[in-house]
Amino acid sequence: MEREKIVAIANDFLINEFEVDGDEISNDAHFKKTLGLDSLDYIDLVVVIESNFGVKLGEADFKDIITFNDFYSTIENKISLKM
Repeated sequence: MEREKIVAIANDFLINEFEVDGDEISNDAHFKKTLGLDSLDYIDLVVVIESNFGVKLGEADFKDIITFNDFYSTIENKISLKM
C-alpha cells in the first residue's frame, strides 16, 4: 500500500472516529499530545488500525511513535512485513 493512501486512511479515521482536528495533524506534530488518548482509546485505535490495514500494533510499537510521521511509518512497516 502506498504511503499516501496510508496517510489518507489514517487521517480519515483519526478525524472521524477520534475527533481530532484535521488542522492539528501534520507529519511533525506530536502524536500522543495531539490525540490526547487514554488507555481505552489506544485499544480502540488498535482495533481501527487492524480493521483498516490488516495489521496489529502492540504496546512496544506505540512507544516508538513520537510524531504522526512515525505513526504512518510504523503502519507502513507492519504492512510490508506482512507481505
